[in-house]
Amino acid sequence: MNKLFGTDGIRGIANTELNTELVYEVARSGGYYLTKDIKKRRPKIVLGTDTRISKDMIEGALVAGLTSIGIDVLFVGVIPTPGVAYLTKELKTDGGIVISASHNPVEYNGIKFFDSNGYKLDEKEEKEIENYIGKLDLHPIKEELGRKIYLNNGLKKYINFLKESIKTNLKGLKIALDCGNGASYEAAPLLFNELGAEVYVVNSEPNGLNINVNCGSTSPEEIQTLVQETNADIGLSFDGDADRVIAVDEKGEIIDGDKIMASIALDLKTDQKLKNNTLVSTIMSNLGLDLYLKDYDINIVKTTVGDRNVLKKMKDEDYIIGGEQSGHVILLNYNTTGDGMLTGLKLAEIIKKNSYKASNLAENMKIMPQTLKNAKVNNGNKNKYLEDEYISKCIKDIEEEFSGNGRVYIRPSGTEPLVRVMIEGENQLYIEEKALNLVKIIEERLN
Repeated sequence: MNKLFGTDGIRGIANTELNTELVYEVARSGGYYLTKDIKKRRPKIVLGTDTRISKDMIEGALVAGLTSIGIDVLFVGVIPTPGVAYLTKELKTDGGIVISASHNPVEYNGIKFFDSNGYKLDEKEEKEIENYIGKLDLHPIKEELGRKIYLNNGLKKYINFLKESIKTNLKGLKIALDCGNGASYEAAPLLFNELGAEVYVVNSEPNGLNINVNCGSTSPEEIQTLVQETNADIGLSFDGDADRVIAVDEKGEIIDGDKIMASIALDLKTDQKLKNNTLVSTIMSNLGLDLYLKDYDINIVKTTVGDRNVLKKMKDEDYIIGGEQSGHVILLNYNTTGDGMLTGLKLAEIIKKNSYKASNLAENMKIMPQTLKNAKVNNGNKNKYLEDEYISKCIKDIEEEFSGNGRVYIRPSGTEPLVRVMIEGENQLYIEEKALNLVKIIEERLN
């Protein structure tokens, strides 16, 4: 069987790649893995969805698979992904499942699993689930079958949890929201209204087909326009399952994930709550983030790309804030996964309590120019760039020229015969020239 899990659960085009037969088997194997050690009570799993049209088809197959092995399904309906993570832990269930393809187009859908503590599964756990597919001989009958139970207050519980995460109301703030016609369409306006903000909303009328269509965090032009039209203090734009957010200041300028993380980390440090004085990000965060944090004596630790890698580092080394440039921010003092609404709420709290404008958030951060070029190489050689002494010397020479104000990052493509060359520095023309020269050297040495 081909590997099913990618970097964020299982994902594919609904009804072809991700068909009901596969979903049924994934539900049985995933449900078994999450509940196999439970003997004296009926297992329970929380299930939520985003708004795409295929959710009903996939929900039916998931519920059938889970109940067929004796698991009760607590069905929440449409709710942000972090809401399922929160409810899984809060209700002391045995796991959580989200039906969502996040920021992907509507034809896609996906399945994300959470363990009983509300954490995404790691690669080893996902591999176990894959190993069980098609091999389970479990067919309970009568009272041993599971049931589907509607958890009608699930969304409200999640919103109340978010409201309790800040210590001030938002009265007097004008907040613009782009819900991306996704999972935050009901929750986000309700949350910010209940906290006293004056709320302006676009893309909160999902019809099953318009999720992520020219809206949400991957199309920030919508929220930029809304902020300027309404004279809002801040704009927040969510992706399809609302586990990440991109913000916009009162001028309509984008506040990306790096600036968001820097702002929250500095606020935590000011309040003496930044555990171990450290922020975790990925290697793709801009060098400007490193330099900004250095100015405020905050440490930064880097991981490879992916929120799962960020979370692992946070758990292993006891850090409480981390995330990605894309706006996927994890605040472990509050929730176990990236939470776009929680992140946006924290930004609103910072500007309210400090009487800031949103443009004051990490305003001193200088975003370094960045360039990304591809070196075309023989597929079998794309991992050998580190073994080549001359390539290594060229990289070292460039970084020494930067004197700490630039960097070189090289990695092989996971799917193509390419080596990706990323260079950051203070001068765009200079780094373009260095990147093209390094690409030429890599192609000559590895072909």
